[in-house]
Amino acid sequence: MIDLHTHTVFSDGELIPAELVRRAEVIGYKGICLTDHADEATLYHIVENVSRFVKKQGHFYSINILAGVELTHIVPALIPEMVAAARKAGAQVVVMHGETPVEPVAPGTNLAAIEAGVDVLGHPGLITDQEAALAAEKGVALEITTRCGHGYTNGHVVNMARKHGAKLVVDNDAHAPKDLVSAELRRTVALGAGMTPAEYEQANANAWAIIQRCLGRS
Repeated sequence: MIDLHTHTVFSDGELIPAELVRRAEVIGYKGICLTDHADEATLYHIVENVSRFVKKQGHFYSINILAGVELTHIVPALIPEMVAAARKAGAQVVVMHGETPVEPVAPGTNLAAIEAGVDVLGHPGLITDQEAALAAEKGVALEITTRCGHGYTNGHVVNMARKHGAKLVVDNDAHAPKDLVSAELRRTVALGAGMTPAEYEQANANAWAIIQRCLGRS
């Protein structure tokens, strides 16, 4: 299992990075990305500190750990510069807080994030044909999430990704220990959203490819 979308006490998560990673390791995850919510005010503080943890302690775990960020409620016009700033600050994975149906995310967020080349568009809600096609073209992964609320539109996201050939990944968007779901539940959520077993395995491969790329492996 790979989870590219998690949160710690650096935003609204319940666990410090070390405990989140340890719990994921024990459950059986092979890769995790720490992607706390960030905007202009918090981006640099988050990336600097999470990156320090990954660099100094990451090699003690049997799980691959990446320092990332989830850009959240960014004005669409500012998304390109924020994505660039996140990468310059050292974020290995950039997730965008997509147009989930359960939060007032600004319209245009999905499109701006895809155009800016984020790695993962988190919980993209009722993503459009134009957006899904562009995600396929630019290699942006669309997220199927196990998180309640954000997952209401998982089935739509699967259908749009399939229609346009966009990549999918399956994430927890974990904020608390209970959010690190088991392999069985994770697979159930994905298949329940309409993914075939083969598509689920491909989503896992897509996530692993992002991990490998970020770690500089072929």
